[in-house]
Amino acid sequence: MGGPGEPPDGTPDGAAGGNEDEYRSVVFDESFVKAARLQEYSAQERLADHAPPVRTRPSGIHRLSRQALVLALLVTIAFVTAVYLGMRSPYQPPTAHRDAEPVRVTVVPLAPRGPVPGAAEPGRLYEASPARGFEAGEKGVTMPPARRTEHFSDGQVIAALAAARDYVIGSSLDPKVLMGDATRSVRVLLDPDQFDQFDRSTGETTRGGGTPGDASAPLGWLIRFDPTRVRLADPEIRARGTMKVVERNAATLEVVADHVFVYALTGAAQDGGRDGADGDRNGRTGGAERADGARERVSLFTVRREVRMRFDQDNLRLRQVRVVSASVQAGPLSCTGDPDQVLRPLLAGQRADDAAPPGTDPYRAASPAGLCGTLSPAAMPRL
Repeated sequence: MGGPGEPPDGTPDGAAGGNEDEYRSVVFDESFVKAARLQEYSAQERLADHAPPVRTRPSGIHRLSRQALVLALLVTIAFVTAVYLGMRSPYQPPTAHRDAEPVRVTVVPLAPRGPVPGAAEPGRLYEASPARGFEAGEKGVTMPPARRTEHFSDGQVIAALAAARDYVIGSSLDPKVLMGDATRSVRVLLDPDQFDQFDRSTGETTRGGGTPGDASAPLGWLIRFDPTRVRLADPEIRARGTMKVVERNAATLEVVADHVFVYALTGAAQDGGRDGADGDRNGRTGGAERADGARERVSLFTVRREVRMRFDQDNLRLRQVRVVSASVQAGPLSCTGDPDQVLRPLLAGQRADDAAPPGTDPYRAASPAGLCGTLSPAAMPRL
């Protein structure tokens, strides 16, 4: 008996059958049928509608086109949203390069009315002076609580204060900077737009290798003593002051650092062979006073320094300072000389010169203004 689908008496001789059916090579699989564009109506559908025998089926290409359209629409919506959020972002784009304005510097020497007090130990002087409650070193430069402004967040205000504090510490407390042995540690804290001005002011070699010129007084950037005249008797400088944050505009924060620094100084050891020449210029009172140890005693030197610094978005991100102005009052100093370039303090036992400040020539831009003040006795140690 034949198998299913075969004649009961089997396949006749010579006829195709079984696996050798000649029509099996043209039988289509299910996937091919489903992909066909034309589909035959059933007999009942053709009788009811008198429709054509076949109908067109929707193609996969059309479905794919709709998916691509939806994907393109989603991408467009995402792009428009990103642009909108970028325009609404509180963070402003980096500012363009700007020409740095010259730093405004004012230096007022304060001359004592009598001889400068001195003692064998710095601690005794500090305890007898208004600096007795000051902190030593970096502890004396503190940051106020940070509060956001209209256009700057708490974090940005903190960044401005931290950068300003670093600059104040580096330019006022570092012994190497004070003695003129280093400037790079201060330079790297500045906005790069001010590098050339800083280099010219401090006497550093410019990028072009030319001879530096004076763009603004070095004391506008840092505190510097004449190392041939004085040295630090105590590396722990006493300090106290305040820092204040102000929003100048929607793109600029300003920090004003106002501090008093008190340095314990004594004469430089290498200055011993120049006593005669320097004595008259610095107000030393004579050979007897030097012979009894006046050069070995310690004296205090006070600097009141206000530095105004500004920060834009780039400065805050990179923690760079843009110095705008500096005001310095320092003493005991003589009114003569050039205090804008380097500080030459009067030491223990010395007096200020009686000579008047140099005259001012309005026809010369570099002519000194002759500004000088008197150091109050209340600002000196009372031994």
